[in-house]
Amino acid sequence: MAKLDDRTIANMKVALDRACASFPYGGDHETRKHIAQKLMQSAKKGNVTLVGLRTVANRALSELSRRKSP
Repeated sequence: MAKLDDRTIANMKVALDRACASFPYGGDHETRKHIAQKLMQSAKKGNVTLVGLRTVANRALSELSRRKSP
């Protein structure tokens, strides 16, 4: 596993929190876990900017919404 620097970790936290901000209590565990996993995968591939990580987080959230829709 590649070590992520402090700035990347901070950017990942911000992206996760902003993606889950509309949920009560910041979202449930499974939602946050799914988004965090997508963020980790992306950061390990070199996507470490806040804008890039927010895009990944929002995309992961949209993916979850589509899965839950009938």
